[in-house]
Amino acid sequence: MRKLILLALVGLGAQLVDGSLGMAYGVTSTTLLLAIGTNPAAASATIHLAEIGTTLVSGFSHWKFGNVDWKVVLKIGLPGAVGAFAGATFLSWLSTETAAPLMAIILLALGLYVFIRFTTMGLPQDRQGLPLRKRFLAPLGLVAGFVDSTGGGGWGPVGTPAILASGRLEPRKTIGSIDTSEFLVAVAASLGFLVGLGSENINFAWVGALLLGGVIAAPIAAWLVRHIPPRVLGAAVGGVIILTNGRTLLRSDWIDASDGVRYAIYAVIYIVWAAALAYSFREHRRQAAEERLLREETEALPAAESRRETEPA
Repeated sequence: MRKLILLALVGLGAQLVDGSLGMAYGVTSTTLLLAIGTNPAAASATIHLAEIGTTLVSGFSHWKFGNVDWKVVLKIGLPGAVGAFAGATFLSWLSTETAAPLMAIILLALGLYVFIRFTTMGLPQDRQGLPLRKRFLAPLGLVAGFVDSTGGGGWGPVGTPAILASGRLEPRKTIGSIDTSEFLVAVAASLGFLVGLGSENINFAWVGALLLGGVIAAPIAAWLVRHIPPRVLGAAVGGVIILTNGRTLLRSDWIDASDGVRYAIYAVIYIVWAAALAYSFREHRRQAAEERLLREETEALPAAESRRETEPA
């Protein structure tokens, strides 16, 4: 029961992050399942089955708050489903000894990407306008779907930054559209795992616990997407992913680092992580102050013009 409660809390926290950033539900949840010794394919299958429910509720919530571009959802979601099914069947065929370090490498790479991008840049918002083309979204969806299944997460970390970097869709609609299209990816990946693994290898109580936490958090996250500081949250989540998957790799047969080496690397990670969180929070406050000052100056201009017009010559 304690483990189920923990999983429900993880599902809640991961969905709050995912619904606010457009990424990290799968990466965060899979990282925990691997840390407690779950088979990599079964971990990814568990997450994707839970995501069928969480992404459905999240997509509906984002739609209600006006955060969804349905053209983008279809253009990226359908190829993503194809990539997810292929990735799920591929991972199901790998042995646990091969799959565990491989997934840890994928998750570590995604964690580094999330950590560096959000610490240094936050969510770019300076370029918006032109429509996103199918020739860009279709290959992106195919790759992101494959990575999502094989890594237990990756749809958001691959898809969200790529669309944001294009500058053609505002951040809230990017996040909402990625979250909504992930429903198609979750369904396809789940089918692939059920074909490759069979239902007997999946703990449906764990699926239910993750689903419960995610469903509770989904509408809250859709509302928070305009209020939560993504820069700080991205740095925090990226650090967790790096630390946990770095630990898995250092203990694996591929590396098998000594205790002294492991502890030294952990210390470096903690120091860099703490510095990144402090920097991200400071940058968030600085940008917020600049935006507030610019807004006040903009609002003051009409009043000043009006006073000049009414003053006697």
